[in-house]
Amino acid sequence: MDTPLPDWPDYGLADDQRPALRRALTAGRPAVLATIAALGDGGPRPVGTQMVFAEGLVSGFLSGGCVEGDVAGHARACLADGAPRRLVYGEGSPWPDIRLLCGARIEILVERIAPDDAAAAQLFRLMDARRPAVWVSDGVRRACGEAVDEWTGALIRRHDPVWKLAVIGGDPTALAIAQLGAQSGFETTLVRPRGPATPPPLARVAYSRDDPAEALAAVGLDAWTAVAVCSHDLEIDHEALEAALPSAAPYVGLLGARKRLAERLARLRAAGVDETAISKLRAPIGLDLGGKAPWEVAVAAVGEVIAVKTFSQGEKEGPDAKWREDEGLGTVRD
Repeated sequence: MDTPLPDWPDYGLADDQRPALRRALTAGRPAVLATIAALGDGGPRPVGTQMVFAEGLVSGFLSGGCVEGDVAGHARACLADGAPRRLVYGEGSPWPDIRLLCGARIEILVERIAPDDAAAAQLFRLMDARRPAVWVSDGVRRACGEAVDEWTGALIRRHDPVWKLAVIGGDPTALAIAQLGAQSGFETTLVRPRGPATPPPLARVAYSRDDPAEALAAVGLDAWTAVAVCSHDLEIDHEALEAALPSAAPYVGLLGARKRLAERLARLRAAGVDETAISKLRAPIGLDLGGKAPWEVAVAAVGEVIAVKTFSQGEKEGPDAKWREDEGLGTVRD
């Protein structure tokens, strides 16, 4: 039943499987979508985690290597006959030889998606429009929309828009934050006002030379956007904060010395930025990891953005849970 997968699982580095599903379907090929529908006793990946299989394509991971090869075999059979499968691994599994080292029970829905599937088309439309989508499926019947009627036996999976990250600055720390953000799956834009005409040598990072307000307006500061302000220029930083803080962006971080924070906040207040908007500021930027080197600051900053992103999606537990309980989201840390 096993289907060999590549020796190195780089196919699992992308978490959002909508782009992979779209690549397969727009090429006119059916695809198989495998979704964790239920968990027992924990597990390395949460309910809703997905993989996509198609001819010449595999993307995502479900367990860290315990079940992927077997799921690939079922996916191949599903592509051939179109019949959905409900796979169970762990307690109650018909395959006791497939052991989950974490001791979890994983239930996976495997379903074949045709290139003309209406629910998939609606999923992609909502993704392009940066609107939340609710995917409901029992493997045979599917529906997708911003609000969808559910039915017994169906899996419900919410998809949020892809998060964006705007980084203001051009020094090594800004470059490191932008690069790590892109590698972490954010649609990333580096903003360096009046910067070089040549874009930065960073993979999957867009570039803007516009002033902060204009650049951030072009990025679009919606509820799924983070802004990292780290230009080392007080005027540029202030303009970026004045544009970002009153926006819908749930994360705004500022790189800079603690001793100058009070005067920066006073200037924002004098400019008419209200206290609710100012309370969103993360300053100094990032989780307190103690590092000062560019990549160390980048890990702290992107880690903080990921924490905000994760908890805004309704997660209640995690390694940062106590910190959030003590200090809350949206606080200026001193």
